[in-house]
Amino acid sequence: MKSVAAVVVTYNRKKLLKEAIDALLSQSLPEADVLVVDNASTDGTKEYITDYIAQNKIVYFNTGNNLGGAGGFNFGMRQAYEAGYKYIWIMDDDAIVKKNALEELLRADHLLKGNYGYLSSAVFWIDGQPCVMNRQKLIKDWTSDLEYLSDGLVRTYYSTFVSFFVKSATVKELGLPIKDFFIWGDDVEYSNRLSKKYPCYVVGKSQVIHKTKDNNGSNIAKERGDRIGRYKFAYRNECVIARENGMKGRLRQFAKVNYHMLRVIFTNNPHKLKKLGVILSASIQGIFFRPKIEYVEEKND
Repeated sequence: MKSVAAVVVTYNRKKLLKEAIDALLSQSLPEADVLVVDNASTDGTKEYITDYIAQNKIVYFNTGNNLGGAGGFNFGMRQAYEAGYKYIWIMDDDAIVKKNALEELLRADHLLKGNYGYLSSAVFWIDGQPCVMNRQKLIKDWTSDLEYLSDGLVRTYYSTFVSFFVKSATVKELGLPIKDFFIWGDDVEYSNRLSKKYPCYVVGKSQVIHKTKDNNGSNIAKERGDRIGRYKFAYRNECVIARENGMKGRLRQFAKVNYHMLRVIFTNNPHKLKKLGVILSASIQGIFFRPKIEYVEEKND
């Protein structure tokens, strides 16, 4: 067994998944076992990658139900921890890591002597520009911590699950991503949780291509009809994250919700009533939503 478990969560994107697997198997430092978590895909994913499974190039799990990204990462990280891996490296099925991505993450781990909460790769879109939806947020006083800047490391407090690297010991201490989020916000909450306890870093020399359909952030005002309902998870989960950040977080979320509703009203877009309904109802639901943080080893309260 190798020291790193590369956990890839997939759902109905078999061609991209294969490309992601190939990138992981061709790393300059072959120190990762690939664990594929299939969220009960219906497009023949398992059959498409059956050669990898048969040749023991990957470890394949089918969750049996679509647990969403949050549930998939929760499941995969638990499997990796219980298998005894020292490090867990998670990503979506449309994340294509560059050849030296893992080598640079492990180099950063060595440089930092393990003193970090998580490491996050630099994420680019297919045209080489930074990927908008995966831009990390730097700590406000990041210029006060420049010890590792020459090595391409910058302090961050929020990163997405597109090449997110964490020690199993940290997972044991601080828990797993919240599976009840289903989609949206699980990475925000988890990266915030870890960064409150430990310094966390963007590793600029570790890079990944995120093959999304476009290089835009999410915006319910511009969404087409069949995707509007998905935003209920975003607004509900954001309320949980806001609550964790005290009164300042609550006020910021209140302002954000009102701004988004005004943007829907005054933007030329269809389905305005449906969009407003999703924002309002999900935000109200979020006030009462109390998801549980799970631990890989049960904690006694």
